[in-house]
Order: sequence, then C-alpha cells, then structure tokens
Amino acid sequence: MFYLWIKAFHIIFVITWFAGLFYLPRLFVYHAMATEAAGRERFKVMERKLYRGIMTPSGTLTVLFGGWLLYLSPGWLSEDWLHLKLLLVVLIIFYHLYCGILLRRFRDDRNTHSHVWYRWFNELPVMGLIGIVILVVVKPL
Repeated sequence: MFYLWIKAFHIIFVITWFAGLFYLPRLFVYHAMATEAAGRERFKVMERKLYRGIMTPSGTLTVLFGGWLLYLSPGWLSEDWLHLKLLLVVLIIFYHLYCGILLRRFRDDRNTHSHVWYRWFNELPVMGLIGIVILVVVKPL
C-alpha cells in the first residue's frame, strides 16, 4: 500500500511538472511576439512564477519520488527500458534548466529567438513524454 502512495505522488508531480514544461515555452512564444512594454513585463512575472513556483518544485518532487520508487524496486535497474527512460528524464531535466536560462534572457530583455523558434522548442517535452510513457507502460526493451 505504501508503495502505491509513492507511485501516486510520483505521477501527480510528473503531471504538474509537464504542465509547466508545456506551458512555459508557450508563454515564451507570446512573449517573443509582445510589442508593448506592459505586456512583456506581465509575461516576465507569469514565466517566473510558473518556473519557480510550479515547475521547479514539481520537477524536484518528481525526481525524488521516482528515486524512492527505484529504491523500493531495485530490480528495475537491470531493465533496459528503465535505462532509456532515465536517459529521457535526464534530457527533460536539461530542457527544464535551459528553460530557466531562456527565462533569464527574457527577464534581462536579451531574448534572441523568434516566436517560431519557441513554437518548435515547445514540442520537445511532448516527444520526451511520449517516449517515457511508452517505455514505462509497454516496456518494449
């Protein structure tokens, strides 16, 4: 029963983390298109609150609860599907951290990317999530 609680919280934090990973780059799209100073300042506040208040705590808790699950099920560490899943998780963590860099660039009015670039950038966590879910549910390896 205890294991199922840990798994439930892991899934909850995965969902909230990915909600932020999907939404922040979308905010970057609109921020890159913004022409009015008031609008740009509003995006800065929204982006900062999303990144610091939702994404980072959720990502941290996702990793902690996932690590706890691995601790409770060490046999998974011999499974190839888990190795690939963990690689995708590491890539998502780097994506998250890069979002933080982009957020600081917007904050400092030093963004160099177009809204089109952010539209493509926004698709990367979708691909990661698809891969992770398939690996966990189907275990094709």
